[in-house]
Amino acid sequence: MLMVALIAPALAAEIAPRAPVAADASRIVAIGGTVTEVLYALGLEDSVVGVDLTSDFPERAAEKPKVGYMRALSAEGVLALAPTLILAIEDAGPPETIAVLESASVAFVRVPKPGTAGEVADTIRLIADTVGVPDKGAALASAVSADLATVAAMLAEVDARRRAVFVLGLNGGAPLAAGSDTAAADVFALARIDNALAGMQGYKPVSDEAGVAAAPDAVVLMADQTHGLSDDVVLAAPAFAGTPAARDGRLIRVSGSYLLNFGPRTAHAVRDLAAALYPELALPALPERPWTADAAGRD
Repeated sequence: MLMVALIAPALAAEIAPRAPVAADASRIVAIGGTVTEVLYALGLEDSVVGVDLTSDFPERAAEKPKVGYMRALSAEGVLALAPTLILAIEDAGPPETIAVLESASVAFVRVPKPGTAGEVADTIRLIADTVGVPDKGAALASAVSADLATVAAMLAEVDARRRAVFVLGLNGGAPLAAGSDTAAADVFALARIDNALAGMQGYKPVSDEAGVAAAPDAVVLMADQTHGLSDDVVLAAPAFAGTPAARDGRLIRVSGSYLLNFGPRTAHAVRDLAAALYPELALPALPERPWTADAAGRD
């Protein structure tokens, strides 16, 4: 489901102003993996009464009732859970469902999708303010920002950036990869990695010729979309064979939500990705945080 969510065009909306504190955040429906991660990191697990199918972290979120895929919601399915607050990532849909939810007698807040280090902290504070725990939000945002600053300092000595491609999936045809204006491109920027397909817009199939011409130093692949294929088989695909990545055997498998959610785990995800691309830096691990303890998503 995450792969489908990422294919849609990225929205360019800026982080919205702080939302007013909800009158009642005792029954929250969380739509979007980023939203769910933040709520759990704020200690509001017991207030969450439903999540969408992209909310796969922490693992115990899977125990919550599901309201469907975030872009194919039904108003009836969401409202059937009797929420007092609906928190939805900005690209949730379809538009007609969102219109119904916004007009319902339930507090509805659209959460902008973060794409930079500063926006991660802004999103955390926005959600925390909305559910009435601003102090917890400030503390969480501060800790995540500190970790992101630590990673940025670690990577300051990177002079020659390596090039990589991010592949959403291999379905027997052309690899589905990330160009510019994507969450993958944003996380590459934080990890000081050049997107080898920056000339392409959004998520698209990549031809064999385009893949080879991109000459990536590494292929970053969503771990849950590998269909049991070995590294050798993936790198032998015509789009990658003959590239520096294939020559050096550099295939990096990672959980899509871990890398692309831009939530509380973002600093750890960026550090892990950079460590895989720049092993010579011997990057130290970041301190474990309560909100990363369930992070087996690091594949």
